[in-house]
Amino acid sequence: MVESTVSSARQRLEPYLLLAKSAKGAAAVQLIKEVLAKPGVYVFAELLKTDNIKELDNDEKYKQYYTLLRLFSYGTYKDYKENRDSLPQLDNAQLNKLKHLSVVSLSETTRTIPYSLLLEYLDVPNVRELEDLIIEAIYQGVVKGKLDQKKKQLGVEYTMGRDLRPGQIDQMLKVLADWSATSEEMLKAIDAKIVEIRDAQTANKLEREEYEREVERSRKEVLKNPKNSDRGLSDMDIMTGVAMQLEQSSSIDIDENPRRGKR
Repeated sequence: MVESTVSSARQRLEPYLLLAKSAKGAAAVQLIKEVLAKPGVYVFAELLKTDNIKELDNDEKYKQYYTLLRLFSYGTYKDYKENRDSLPQLDNAQLNKLKHLSVVSLSETTRTIPYSLLLEYLDVPNVRELEDLIIEAIYQGVVKGKLDQKKKQLGVEYTMGRDLRPGQIDQMLKVLADWSATSEEMLKAIDAKIVEIRDAQTANKLEREEYEREVERSRKEVLKNPKNSDRGLSDMDIMTGVAMQLEQSSSIDIDENPRRGKR
């Protein structure tokens, strides 16, 4: 679903990428206005990279539109409010789209977002309008989740991916590198534990084999005893004798040497 949403957004952006090759100045500004209001277009990184759009950043007359496009690419509604005086005014379609994208950004830190936070963050006057806004975002494939009216919260299952902020790739690479290093240490610890368990199993097996050999040796000694050979001992008698033999062989007579000394 996420891949199809991103693919669909890329397809909707394609006509504007073609137009951007020839649009300059005021025509490029008009293109930005249209793409920001176009339903279903939520990714703008490729458009930002086109030469004619980048030229707007160097033109004081149109610079604010380039900044606005960049804000839609990886910024939030909060960023827009903080810089409203230096940015173009948004119409309702553009405003709602920016708020949809802001929900995506919020979900990066938590998958359960209280209505109270959304109302304040998105500057929405009441719950009814908030739910309408989120339902629209769900319908557009921007967010997949459930509205819990009883708990007054949005449970996010997944969202579409937004354009990466400058430097975000380096941050992601660092996170991945740290994760890889941690995983490697965990794998080493697991391997060491496996070796430890195998060594313990081997030691237990050797002890078991030694014990069984000792039992067999003691059994033979019991059967070899002339006193027992003519008695027709039962298995129980034999095992009792073996147990006594093992007990004698494992005990130490601490008085043995003193007795020899006295003699």
